[in-house]
Amino acid sequence: MDFKIIKRESVYQGRAFKVQKVFLELPNQKQSYYDLVDHNNSVTILPIDENSNVYFVTQYRLGSESQLLELPAGVVEDNEPPQICAMREIQEEIGMGAENLQLLGDFYLVPGYSNEHMYTYLATGLYPSVLDPDADEFLHISRIPYTQVLEMMGSGKIQDAKTLATLALALPILGFSF
Repeated sequence: MDFKIIKRESVYQGRAFKVQKVFLELPNQKQSYYDLVDHNNSVTILPIDENSNVYFVTQYRLGSESQLLELPAGVVEDNEPPQICAMREIQEEIGMGAENLQLLGDFYLVPGYSNEHMYTYLATGLYPSVLDPDADEFLHISRIPYTQVLEMMGSGKIQDAKTLATLALALPILGFSF
């Protein structure tokens, strides 16, 4: 099936994303349009220390209107390699650097209406390395033993999709299976 983009119109430009109206030619030769949230790529990092503790941040999220427990994450800046963004984000969010950064996988977050593509990393060999946090981030940092994290995944205590996906991608690398 072939879908062909005919044109794009900018509808909105905000601080974090843009919205486009995308006109398509469908496989049946008819035309339609869709709204697309145009968002930079992003990263999520699973920082785990030598004692198998996972570093999390808790922060307010407007979409859920609540504080969510999440792995450190952030938006890739224009022309920035995702792995550089990952190193910057763990410094800003948890005050740590990593000797090793391993790509776990990548995926689209919500491809039905957004082009945001996420890269997930495992960060090990952690050491103190602080960068100033973003001015609009108010984070609470916690360290949770990995075995407890697995229990939290199964009990619904972790409700952030990017965190759940990153943890699931890490299971075989960390010696656990589905």
